[in-house]
Amino acid sequence: LAAKQGYADAQFRLGGMYYIGEGVAQDYLEAAKWYRLAAEQGHARAQFRLGGMYDKGEGVEQDYLEAANWYRLAAEQGHASSQFNLGLMYSKGEGLEQDQQEAAKWYRKAAEQGVANAQYNLGVKYYKGEGVEQDQQEAAKWVRLAAKQGFAEAQYVLGLLYFINYESFELLRRAYLWASIAAHSGGILESFELLHMIESKFTKSQLEIVNQAVRECEKLNWSGCEVPKLSP
Repeated sequence: LAAKQGYADAQFRLGGMYYIGEGVAQDYLEAAKWYRLAAEQGHARAQFRLGGMYDKGEGVEQDYLEAANWYRLAAEQGHASSQFNLGLMYSKGEGLEQDQQEAAKWYRKAAEQGVANAQYNLGVKYYKGEGVEQDQQEAAKWVRLAAKQGFAEAQYVLGLLYFINYESFELLRRAYLWASIAAHSGGILESFELLHMIESKFTKSQLEIVNQAVRECEKLNWSGCEVPKLSP
């Protein structure tokens, strides 16, 4: 009743019910209809959901430009996931002219709100110098934030960054820890190869120390882990 009376929140909730089939038969056409009514009233989450339906072609004809338009409306209201998706569309050139500077801009807005995918993608842009000035420290900063949220690809890349740039055993142990987490928690196959490369840099006694720490990390379900400092 509230949705039919024009209440945006109610329209959004009804759209969600049709989208997942909660209490009603699943119907993407109806979901898109109610999301649109809420989105046209400026409801950011409805704009995001409607953008997603255009992005995937669910209940509407797939249209990347239309998806980008709805994402932008939500992104400009500070909706973090929309900011990330808009950045992704600029990066890929889907529905929009490819623009890595715009991609980095929107990734940053989402990353500052804690979106792990955006933190990782922004870190990669700093690593490659795409849309931003190349900066390895900034790359590591953003990738580290994503890694700490459990984003497996970021965990692997962080381990790789520490390994590539290691100047001390402190950095090497960090490389080993993050590669271990990515391999065992995230299932990133490349991490196993990275672990073998890192192992070759340790002495036997050092490797025993870090492996014991990795076993302790496993007991913590790969969260809140720490590897003891090593002596050269």
